[in-house]
Amino acid sequence: MTRAAALVARTEFRRTVRAITTDRTKLLMMSLLAAFAFGSVTVAGGYLLPTLGEHFADGPAAGSVALATNTVAGGVAIGWLFLVGMSAIRAFTAADPDEPAFLLVSTSTRNAAVGLVGAEILLFAVWVFPPAIVLSSAFAVGADTAVPVVGAVLVAALALLSAVPVGFVVGVWVRHLVTAYEPIARYRWFLFVGFWALYFGAIATGRFDLVVSELFVALQDGPLGWPGHLLLATVPNVPASGTAILGALVGTALVTPIAVGIGVASARVHWFADPARFDDRHRSGASSSRLAGALSRGVDRPTRTVTVTAIRRTRRAPIRLAYVGYPLFGAVGFVQAILEAGTIPAYVAVVLSVYLVWAAGALFTLNPLGDLGRALPAVVTSTLSGRQSIAGLVLAGVLVAAPVGLVVSLALGLASPISLERTAALAAATTVGAVATPALATGIGAALPRFGSVNVTNSREAVMPSKAAFAVYSLAVILPTAAAAALYVDAAAPIAALLSATAAWAPTPSVSITAAQIAGVAWAVLVVGLLAPPTSALYAIERFDRYTLE
Repeated sequence: MTRAAALVARTEFRRTVRAITTDRTKLLMMSLLAAFAFGSVTVAGGYLLPTLGEHFADGPAAGSVALATNTVAGGVAIGWLFLVGMSAIRAFTAADPDEPAFLLVSTSTRNAAVGLVGAEILLFAVWVFPPAIVLSSAFAVGADTAVPVVGAVLVAALALLSAVPVGFVVGVWVRHLVTAYEPIARYRWFLFVGFWALYFGAIATGRFDLVVSELFVALQDGPLGWPGHLLLATVPNVPASGTAILGALVGTALVTPIAVGIGVASARVHWFADPARFDDRHRSGASSSRLAGALSRGVDRPTRTVTVTAIRRTRRAPIRLAYVGYPLFGAVGFVQAILEAGTIPAYVAVVLSVYLVWAAGALFTLNPLGDLGRALPAVVTSTLSGRQSIAGLVLAGVLVAAPVGLVVSLALGLASPISLERTAALAAATTVGAVATPALATGIGAALPRFGSVNVTNSREAVMPSKAAFAVYSLAVILPTAAAAALYVDAAAPIAALLSATAAWAPTPSVSITAAQIAGVAWAVLVVGLLAPPTSALYAIERFDRYTLE
């Protein structure tokens, strides 16, 4: 690595670390990921590996030696593939560095590409080396030798030096295909959604575990498992294959420069290629004209202009609605429940219908002022009134969400064990909710706006609603929904009994909670929830009309 490439690597590494540490949300998410992904494994290993180290130091049985050999070789092979996949995902965004024009005129393409690969190796090393050192140290304590720590560090280094460059090549070419190759770039959003749907579907159905277990066995004796013998050579009383160790060292020495060379050539092709150009404006313009024509009979021109503009902007830049899909990550577990039951459970149909109601308000109206972006001064000083602006956004949400809510909730109800009467009630409630929540979201978003953009990916920014608006809006949807459900199924008595039993465990004097009290609270919450949408919309209108630029 030349001096210029090393400077690029240090700069990109420092920039990425700074971007994470200065963003509290990212820092919290990374901390949680580290705690769940590595914390449990590290804690469990800290308790089990010392005993395992003692076992091998005392002379294990032949069966234990064979099991250890297969486990280490297969685990290293799976770990290498995992690093390739994760580095490819990282390279998809890292291949589009900040200020690429400045970077590419400041140094050669080779220095820039090698520097980016070096930065990725450093970033992955931060995640890989600490668990490797901790776990190997725990084993070394039981084995009464520090050599396994050295072996673990060497294996981790070999894996990083070979896997990250390979992943960089894969990530660069995937990015090139979805940004520069027109037939694929035109449908990239469908490909992204399909990829993640297949990925999470494979996890939920158990297919992912099946594939990993098959690869674990198949790759034990292959080249990807050879670096594991370098670790086995440091384990007491476990023979390692010298041929496999030599093959791992030679293979890494060959794969790394070849992958880096291909990565440099791939980056050169991608960085200097013209992006795919396909203009769908004529189609979106035609559909917008049809929508405006359909609305012209009963909607005034400023209002329908706001409606059409909101839908058109979202269609051209769907990344603006990425946050609407975040709750769906929690629905992956529903797939397993559906497969086990052979049908859609009733609670899944209800929860997904509630999500549709929530999404209806989050589409266009949860940040009515911040979504205007640079146009905010021009819009608020124009002749457009708050009533027209808010009504246009609410209408956009209703036009998109209400038909979807009706069809999907009806399909969910019919596919579940819910009776026809309750299916009709579910579809009606979902449709009414999809009409009410856009109005509900306007006042919350106007009271808690966000004007600045946030990073959706490392290279894409979008204006999203504030976290406070998300939280308040979600509670405003969930609480009345829960109250209506409790009243509909007459659950006041069971809830009262549950709360009374819970209160009995508290160190405070016993509290008697009756079903009438629960029903009264539910009715109060439901009434407030029914009055909230028009009240929220009126507040948003007043906030828009009285908004002043600072």
